[in-house]
Amino acid sequence: MSPTTEEFDLVVLGGGPGGYAAALYGASAGLRIAMVEEQRVGGTCLHRGCIPAKELLQTAEVLRTIRHAGDFGIHVGEPTMDLPTSHVRKHQVIDRLTGGLETLLKGRKVTVVPGRGTLGPDGRSVVVGDEVLRGANVVLATGSAPRSIPGFDFDGRHILSSDDVLEIPEVPERVAVIGGGAIGCEFASFLVDGGCDVTLLEAMPQILPGVDQQVAGTVARAFAARGITLQTGVKVEGWDRSERGVQVRFVGKNGEERVDVDSVVVSVGRRPRSEGIGLDEAGVKIDERGFVVVDGNMRTNVDTVFAVGDLVATPQLAHVAFAESIVVVKTILGENPAPVDYDKVPWGIYCHPEVGFCGLTEAQAKERGYDVQTSTHKWGGNSRALIIGETEGMVKIVSDKATGTLLGVHVAGPWATELIAEGYLSVNWEATAADIGLLTHAHPTLSELFGESALALTGRRMH
Repeated sequence: MSPTTEEFDLVVLGGGPGGYAAALYGASAGLRIAMVEEQRVGGTCLHRGCIPAKELLQTAEVLRTIRHAGDFGIHVGEPTMDLPTSHVRKHQVIDRLTGGLETLLKGRKVTVVPGRGTLGPDGRSVVVGDEVLRGANVVLATGSAPRSIPGFDFDGRHILSSDDVLEIPEVPERVAVIGGGAIGCEFASFLVDGGCDVTLLEAMPQILPGVDQQVAGTVARAFAARGITLQTGVKVEGWDRSERGVQVRFVGKNGEERVDVDSVVVSVGRRPRSEGIGLDEAGVKIDERGFVVVDGNMRTNVDTVFAVGDLVATPQLAHVAFAESIVVVKTILGENPAPVDYDKVPWGIYCHPEVGFCGLTEAQAKERGYDVQTSTHKWGGNSRALIIGETEGMVKIVSDKATGTLLGVHVAGPWATELIAEGYLSVNWEATAADIGLLTHAHPTLSELFGESALALTGRRMH
């Protein structure tokens, strides 16, 4: 049987956030598009990442709320976590979102081809079995997979990947989390709420590397108060089977140490899925870590081939992949788009307390030569925070003293991942402290603490 060939304006390899964003945005611009996906559309974010993780974290938040209901005069007894029921709800959320996405793609006449595809050697096609999808351009969006460390191969029982954690049937009694970045902190937060004895091992001097030091310190203190054992600046050496589970060996501040746990969660980042998709045959360059090399328009060294999302060495965030896909489509249409400004993209970390930030940290701003001025306000004086009983954390604004321009906004505390939206708009539009400080923020709200922090940078303040 001879292979069949179809012609498109754009062929997308991968149906995760980067892929389906390119397909939907391109289709809305009138392009004829095909998208290849080996599983259901939605990718890691929808099926094995952002969405299922946040559903479990929401379960943990409900559990915390009920535990503290007595503070509000509501007496309900001691709650317990029924994890299987939470998993059922999680998959309901995933299925609803996936179905909605499939409906959107169908409505915009995107041809979705199931199967594992590879880039054709001509750089203008994707091969799926006996079918060849030929396009004027190709977008690579094959995503990423959990990264491990030497000696810690995933087995789904003792050594768990992020994928494994999202499907555990019950919360273990003792867990070591290797990696104190965003994902590791989210897992540690969820597990300790579920009654687990958690040890968090991080190689860097602080948890949440890359987060403003004051904000990371706030989370570290909160974690310690909740019973999480933090070990920073450590080197994990290996593990041995023990009578009850696993003994992890690491070198820390006190020399060689060991911790006995039931399972180990390895959360040290994700690797690009660039192998086996035809890059060598098409002559597409990758770097030493396996990421596809692109320019500011997300174009590879092969003119007709673009790459987005976790496949390239940019922040591994779904909304970054969305933005990169818009750049690709605009480039194909000849609209000369501005590249994504990765310094300013918003980040959300959904542990407790939450973290949201964008722009430069105080240390980064100083390294770049700015005369830095900061304003930090804690939640203890905010009426809404007191009302909801969440007073841990702060709003911190980093600005250029000479011009008043906001360089970075960093939030730790209640609903930080939602509050950062105003900070992102301010930093992205290069607003000044005076611009923001004089805006009216509703009272009583959490958002008014951002306004107070900006107003303080002008030299005048109310509270």
